[in-house]
Amino acid sequence: MSDSLSIQSYQGKYTVEFNHGSIQFSDESCTDSHFIIDKKIAELYKIPLKEILKSDSVLLIEADEANKSLDRFPGYVEHLVAKKLRRNQRLIAIGGGIIQDITCFLAATMLRGVDWHFYPTTLLAQADSCIGSKSSINCGSIKNILGTFTPPKKIVIYREFLKTLDLVDVRSGVGEMLKVHAIDGEDAFSDIARDYEKLFSDEKTMLHYIKQSLIIKKGIIEQDEFDRNIRNVMNYGHTFGHAIESATNYQIPHGVAVTIGMDMANFVSYQFEHSKQSYFADMHPVLKRNYTAYIEHNIPLESFLSAISKDKKNRGNNEIGAILPNQDAKPNRVYLQNDEKFKSICAEYLTEGRLL
Repeated sequence: MSDSLSIQSYQGKYTVEFNHGSIQFSDESCTDSHFIIDKKIAELYKIPLKEILKSDSVLLIEADEANKSLDRFPGYVEHLVAKKLRRNQRLIAIGGGIIQDITCFLAATMLRGVDWHFYPTTLLAQADSCIGSKSSINCGSIKNILGTFTPPKKIVIYREFLKTLDLVDVRSGVGEMLKVHAIDGEDAFSDIARDYEKLFSDEKTMLHYIKQSLIIKKGIIEQDEFDRNIRNVMNYGHTFGHAIESATNYQIPHGVAVTIGMDMANFVSYQFEHSKQSYFADMHPVLKRNYTAYIEHNIPLESFLSAISKDKKNRGNNEIGAILPNQDAKPNRVYLQNDEKFKSICAEYLTEGRLL
């Protein structure tokens, strides 16, 4: 039993299939496919992956940030060349966002482009990153500085994968769901905030908001697939969130860091009088609930400031590019001087603001 969502991209339409049955891969040909799989998923789902794991071309990868760094890619390329990847074949990604980024980047660049399919296994990937065409690769100490826009031909979402996620991984996905609902407007955010606890206890509620998150994102990416205009708002929480990840050596997972990043963006915005303090106050309680496990986790200020100064959305030598809410609670692109005032406000949030 399944239903689907169609996404229009520059390469044509691709589909997201929501499959409510048991996990199976009978639609994928092991002869014409090369599988790139999260090593942990391969261990957890040995039975449904049994035939795939016996196929000739399987690349198992630990899903950590180090493995989506550019210096790891020669090994992946050598594997696929040894397995005789051809342009009429496809890559199949089974995993979360890191496996997605690796596979998408390889699909875009190997042999000048091959098709790929995606089976997202994390909530964050199912509710957010699986659509939108982006890959993001790290280089040296700089996060997500390389990438392409290469949509998969097919995405299949199995709710069964969510049953083995740790609570922190669920909260990470919920962070991105909160983000996209905030972008959609105050009413949409109020809805998901009201149902926040049910996301963790009621499967129907979770599935509703997964699909709703993708529907909201679909409306944005179909207008601006290449992230030149309106799609910029999808970076809400990410400028601060990426810097938090970097400053903590990725000990705070992405979606949780984005949750803190949204809260920080709201705090910074009202301190610079771009938005109202009430917007921060209204959103803070549910955002705080989502990052509560990391509320006292140390985020070193100097490491944070160093990381945010390298963000790819910055402008010139000294302007931080961030998505901040305005007076009407609509997120938009703002450039802030990376000066003592900015540093002081960041320090205030990291030491006091997030604890309120």
